[in-house]
Amino acid sequence: MSSQYPPRLILASGSAYRRELLARLRLPFEVIPPDLDETPMPGETPPETALRLSCAKAEAVVNQVGPALVIGSDQVATLDGEHIGKPGNHQRALEQLKKMRGRTVIFHTALCLRDSRPGMEHGLQLVNVQTVVRLRDLPDNELDAYLKIEQPYDCAGSAKNEGLGIALIASINSEDPTALTGLPLIALTDMLRRAGVSFFGS
Repeated sequence: MSSQYPPRLILASGSAYRRELLARLRLPFEVIPPDLDETPMPGETPPETALRLSCAKAEAVVNQVGPALVIGSDQVATLDGEHIGKPGNHQRALEQLKKMRGRTVIFHTALCLRDSRPGMEHGLQLVNVQTVVRLRDLPDNELDAYLKIEQPYDCAGSAKNEGLGIALIASINSEDPTALTGLPLIALTDMLRRAGVSFFGS
């Protein structure tokens, strides 16, 4: 076991959503956003993209710091097996929602925990948590109004389930309800426990 306890914990992400989720665990942590090209590789499946990028984010930060536990996460939304990216603006978001309404979207949220402390057994832990979301079949004017209210242009699929976007959703099926927001906390707490982290001071 490293002499530093609790170990240095770093979130390799610039996402405010992931930062808010990690804060729920009440562990001290730092945020270091990695500088990466997140473009999918040719022929890469959505789960492969999410897993590769979650590891790449963690590795990019590990290379900047000393011994630490580094969390990398990435999410890819898919409709009929095709990537749904972050819309970036109102018009693209509206087009996304119109295409998705009444249909099922699958979110792949990959999580990587990189342990760079010397002598640790679990150097890398990796998982992909799948969430199946069915959207309501809503008219254009409601979709447009939603976007103007919440402006979720930095969210893949253009809907924030932790906000008003929940009104667009007919059902959510996942083993980890936090995965859809971007950081699967159930999987993460399992990983951190295996790395020797205590959540209750014992």
